[in-house]
Amino acid sequence: MIKVGLVDDQKYDLEKLTITLSKEENIEIVFATNNSEEAYTLIKEGNIDLLITDIEMPALSGYELADFINSYAMDISVIFVTGHSGYAVHAFELNVLDYIMKPFSKERLLKGINRLQKKNEVVDKAKLVLKNKSEIFFIDKKDIIYIERTGRSTTINTSEGEYTTYQTLNELEEELSGSHFVRSHRGFIINIHYVKNFSLYTKNSYTVHFQGTKKTAIITKMSLDKLQDKFYN
Repeated sequence: MIKVGLVDDQKYDLEKLTITLSKEENIEIVFATNNSEEAYTLIKEGNIDLLITDIEMPALSGYELADFINSYAMDISVIFVTGHSGYAVHAFELNVLDYIMKPFSKERLLKGINRLQKKNEVVDKAKLVLKNKSEIFFIDKKDIIYIERTGRSTTINTSEGEYTTYQTLNELEEELSGSHFVRSHRGFIINIHYVKNFSLYTKNSYTVHFQGTKKTAIITKMSLDKLQDKFYN
């Protein structure tokens, strides 16, 4: 769901934006206003993912709103919808998502928003969202060395440090599917990119040694056989 803020001093144009986007299931309109100063106050609350704004408006221009977002590195994308083409160069200096000329079609507007959706999908695939009782972390999947389940908690061992979560290995395994992660044991998930070697631990299991840490994991003989067939043959 993309949370959107709309601002345009022209009543008709604002209504057009609102009606067009209110019909889209993956879009939530957080605010729609004709007042750019009100928009500025609402933007500071940080409750939107995307600002769609006109440029030439009384009090604060859309360009100034975008400059504020850019200057404070807020995680808000901006689409300009305007009747003036002269701002295009300056707009893209602010790294805006899209620059749409009025009058616009529904398809043209959604094309710009789809850019944000695709951008978010790339981020989602690269990041593991990790939850604990009081915080949410976004961890680069490539930095995960191995994951261990102990009792009721799970520890994510990464090249940047350790994180603890209540999420189960089954839940995390689904998040990591399609990557170079292997459920090596009922209590472990390992990233094969960090594996240095295996050493015999018991008759039916091996110790996994990793690059970048002295900590180890366990892999069953059955899982190791599958791993060799998949990656090393």
